[in-house]
Amino acid sequence: MRLFRTPYDDGDRLEIDGLPVRLKVNRRARRVSLRVDRVRREALAIAPSRGRLAEAVDFARDRYDWLAARLAELPGAQVLAAGSTIHLLGEPCRLEPGPGRARLLAADDEAPARLVACGREGVEPVTVARVIKLEARKAFEARAEVHCTLLGVDVPPISLNDARTRWGSCTPATARRPASIRLSWRLALAPFTVADYVVAHECAHLIEGNHGPRFWALVTRLVGDHRPHRAWLRANGSSLHAFGR
Repeated sequence: MRLFRTPYDDGDRLEIDGLPVRLKVNRRARRVSLRVDRVRREALAIAPSRGRLAEAVDFARDRYDWLAARLAELPGAQVLAAGSTIHLLGEPCRLEPGPGRARLLAADDEAPARLVACGREGVEPVTVARVIKLEARKAFEARAEVHCTLLGVDVPPISLNDARTRWGSCTPATARRPASIRLSWRLALAPFTVADYVVAHECAHLIEGNHGPRFWALVTRLVGDHRPHRAWLRANGSSLHAFGR
């Protein structure tokens, strides 16, 4: 029987002087460490075992100023209000309230594209996201068809998700299951070339399941130099996750 038990457990959330901190046990970790979860907008205090979570909490307290500075650097959530402008598939799109079903109106000579969405409290994030997902699916499916044609493979079903850590994933075909690709709908808020890179990336995985030289050669064949797109996601990905939250 244990005489002493840690007051903390894996997954616990606490505040240190108002700073949100989540505790995490990582059995592969060699030491206590800290990092910032840019999606959940909180600090992570990581320990190699449950018994060392108290040490991780103390470490977070000691490094409070560093964690606070890192969290302060994160982009703020974008306020969705009537008259504000978002970028959808690389093009400006103005949010407008209006009657009827939420819809996207194409740009014309007098106005940019408009996303018309009316809710009980004006423009609602859930309604805006629903329209964005519809447009994202159409665009991603069209680009997947282009890339798969160049690769000489069948176009798999494309599904959308809101994954926090991966922009896309690919399940190659096997004898038991067909191929499939999953993409974050939030990529529709990135520059079109960045979203297209991720689509191409997952299409290339239909042929090469790893990230070896042959895989990157396929990606380069589809979109050219992929490094700027990867850099954009590293620098700006948190702003996509902050959208509508």
